[in-house]
Amino acid sequence: MKAKITWLEEAMFEGESGSGHKVIMDGPEHAGGRNRGCRPMEMLLLGVGACSAFDVVSILKKSRQDVTDCVTDVDAVRADAVPAVFEKIHLIFNVSGRGLDPAKVKRAVELSAEKYCSASIMLGKGGVEMTHDFTITEVD
Repeated sequence: MKAKITWLEEAMFEGESGSGHKVIMDGPEHAGGRNRGCRPMEMLLLGVGACSAFDVVSILKKSRQDVTDCVTDVDAVRADAVPAVFEKIHLIFNVSGRGLDPAKVKRAVELSAEKYCSASIMLGKGGVEMTHDFTITEVD
C-alpha cells in the first residue's frame, strides 16, 4: 500500500490513497490551521472504526444474518503528555437488522477484534487498550 501527503498551507494537508482517493486534513486554529478537515489522529480513529465495521458487516452477511445497518461509535482517550498517543479506544457496533442472532453478532465483533481488523489489532499490539461492545436493533 502507498499514500501521498501534500502540504497545502499552514497546517492543512491533502492525503491521497494508493487507490486515488483524496482527503483534506487540517489542524485547529491554535496550531495554525483553519479547521477545514479532520485532524490526522481523527483520521486514525475513522480508519479503525471503518476497518472493524467492514469486518462485522461482512461476517454477519456470510453468516446469513439479515443486517440492514451498522453504525460504529468510537470513543478514545489520549495521553496528556507528548506524544499524545491513544491509550484506550472503545468501539460500539450498533447493528440493525431482522432476526439477528446475538451470538452471531457477538462472534462477528470478536472475530474482527481478534483476527481480521488489521487496524485495531495493530493498535492493540502497540499498547492501546482496545475494547468492543455492540447493540442490536430489530427493524421491520
